[in-house]
Amino acid sequence: MEQAIALIAALLGGAGVGYLVRQMIATSRAQTAESRAQKILLDAQREARQVVESALKEVKQEIAAMRRDAEQDVRGRREELKRQEQRLSQKEEHLEAKLDDVIRRAADLDDREDSLIRVREQLEKQFEVHRRKLEAVAGMTALEAREALTAEIVNEAKRSAMSTVREIEQQAREEGEERARKIVTVAIQRVASEQTSESSVSVFALPSDDMKGRIIGREGRNIRAFEALTGVNIIIDDTPEAVVLSCFDPVRRETARLTLEKLVQDGRIHPARIEEMHERSGKEIEERIKRAGEEAVMEVGITDMSPELVKLLGRLQYRTSYGQNVLRHLVESAHIAGAIASELGVEPAVPARGALLHDIGKAVTHEVEGSHAIIGAEIARRLKESPGVVHCIESHHGEVEQRTIEAVIAQIADHISGGRPGARRESLETYVKRLERLEEICNGFPGVEKTYAMQAGREVRVLVKPDEVDDLQAQVMARDIAKQVEEELQYPGQIRITVIRESRSVEFAR
Repeated sequence: MEQAIALIAALLGGAGVGYLVRQMIATSRAQTAESRAQKILLDAQREARQVVESALKEVKQEIAAMRRDAEQDVRGRREELKRQEQRLSQKEEHLEAKLDDVIRRAADLDDREDSLIRVREQLEKQFEVHRRKLEAVAGMTALEAREALTAEIVNEAKRSAMSTVREIEQQAREEGEERARKIVTVAIQRVASEQTSESSVSVFALPSDDMKGRIIGREGRNIRAFEALTGVNIIIDDTPEAVVLSCFDPVRRETARLTLEKLVQDGRIHPARIEEMHERSGKEIEERIKRAGEEAVMEVGITDMSPELVKLLGRLQYRTSYGQNVLRHLVESAHIAGAIASELGVEPAVPARGALLHDIGKAVTHEVEGSHAIIGAEIARRLKESPGVVHCIESHHGEVEQRTIEAVIAQIADHISGGRPGARRESLETYVKRLERLEEICNGFPGVEKTYAMQAGREVRVLVKPDEVDDLQAQVMARDIAKQVEEELQYPGQIRITVIRESRSVEFAR
C-alpha cells in the first residue's frame, strides 16, 4: 500500500516536473519567436526607409530634369514669339507704307476723276449744242433720225439678204436639178427592162377540148386530186382548148402548170400519175429557182453570196408586185444603184448589193409575220451580209432611219425601178380605192374645203379656207398629210401634196 502510494506520488511528481519543463520550453520558444519577429520588423522598416529614400531621390531627379526641360521649352517659345513679333512688326510697317501709297494714288485718282467729270460735262454741253443745231437743220429730233436711219439700214439689209438668198437658192436648185436629172437619166439609160404583164392566173392551152374531160376525170376525181395536191384551182369554162390555173402563190401556180403540161404530154391522167408528175415538177421548179437566182447574181456581177440568199432570190422569179416581176425589179434596181453610185463617186458594190437584196424578205413574207424590209434585214444579217447592206435593206421603206449614202442610193434605185412608166400596174378597183382614201385623208384635216386627186393619184391638191388656215398652218398641214399618207397607204413612186390657200380682197365701187 505504501509502495502504491509512493508510486503514485512519484508519478504525480514526474508529471509536474514534465509540465514545468514543457512550460519553460514553450516560454523560451515564444521569446525566441518574438525576438525574431522584432528583428524582421526592424529589418523591414529599415528596408522601407531605404526604398522611400531612393524613390524620393529619383523623383527629385526627375522633377529637376522636367523643370530643366520646361525652362528650355519656355525659353525657346519666348524666342520664337520674339521673332514672330519682329516679323509682324516688319509686315505692319510694310503694309502701312503700302497703305500710304494707296491713299496717295486714290487721292490722285479722285483728282483725275474730278477732272474727267469736268471734261465730260463740257463735252456734253458742246454735244447738246451741236445736236440742237443739227435738229434745227434737219427738222427732226435725234431719236427720229436714229429710228429712220435704223429702219432704212434694216430694210436695205433685208432686201440684200433676200436677193442673195434667192440667187443662192435658185442656183442650187438649178444645179441640183440638172445634176440629179443627169444622174437619173444616165442610170435609166443604162438599164432597159420590159413592161409588166404578170397576173395571178395562168392560161394553159390544150391540144383539144376532149382533154378537158380527161382532166376532170370520172365523177371529177382527177380534178379534185389535182387541186388537192397542188393547191391550185383549175377553172374549166367554155373557152375553147384552154383552162385557167388560179392561185396567188406564183411558185405553186407554176408548179401546177408544169404538172398539167407533163400530164397532157403523157396522156395518162389519173391520181397516181398526177402525184408522180407533181413531184417531178416540184424538183424541176426548185432547179429553176436556183438557176434563176444564180443568173440574177451573175448578171449584177456578184460572186460571193450565200446559197440560201441565191435560192431566195430565185423564188422571187415567180412573185410580182403591182404586176412587176420582183426578181427583175431587184436586178434592175441593182444596175440603177450601181450607175448612180458611179456618177456620185461612191463605191458601187454596197449600194448595188443592197438594191439587189432589198426585197429579199418578200420571198418568205407568207411564212413570217412582219414587214418585208425588216424580215429581209434579219435574213441578211443571219447570213453574214455586211452591216452596210443590211442597213440598205431595213431602211428602204423608212421603217429605220437612213444613216448612209449607200442606203439612200438603194432607196432611190428602188423608186426609179418601180416608178418608171410601164413598170407597175394595179387593178381599177385598187386604183379607185387609193384615190378615195387619199381624198378621205385630206378631208379629215380641219379647215379643208375641197380635195382633188390628180395625175392618177401622183398629186393631191388641197384647197383650204383662208379665214381658218394661215400660211404657216398650210405648210404644217402639207407635211402632216404627207406623213399620214406614207403611214396608211402603199403606192409606187411618190405622191405630191399641194395645199392651196387663196386670199381675196373684195371692194365695191358705187
